[in-house]
Amino acid sequence: MRARRSSRPAGEAARTDPQAARTAAITLLARRDFASAELREKLLEKAFDDVTAAAVIAELTREGVLDDARYAQNYVAYHAGRGQGPQRIAVQLRRHGLAAALVDAALDGGPDWDALARKVRSARFGRQPPASWPEKSRQARFLRYRGFSSDHIRAATGADPDAD
Repeated sequence: MRARRSSRPAGEAARTDPQAARTAAITLLARRDFASAELREKLLEKAFDDVTAAAVIAELTREGVLDDARYAQNYVAYHAGRGQGPQRIAVQLRRHGLAAALVDAALDGGPDWDALARKVRSARFGRQPPASWPEKSRQARFLRYRGFSSDHIRAATGADPDAD
């Protein structure tokens, strides 16, 4: 059986070694894309110094390897494709440490949220719009959980209280 190498730096010199931190960051980025705040946390978990981690992140950002705007756009596209709405995606992106301006820009460049809400509703409940208020409420709760706003839910379910 082969011994597994530790992912933590060996000593104090390794904690501040920018090349080791860069290698660790590139290894993480090879698996999946990260927001810069997420990558910083990962490097800190690997026991790298805060200053070293910040310097590596700044260098990777300058080189274009790490880009929060690109990360946000890809995140929105992927999660919208899975049927999640803009509110849920925005909360998740903010948890990943992205600025509100980047989140808003990525969501504005996303899909037609009304059309996506209709598609998600019809995939779950069928093509016929809900006929009764209890059914509209049930479908609205589902769409709310998925992260759609009230306007998107009304567009998807036809639940306009003034029309009935």
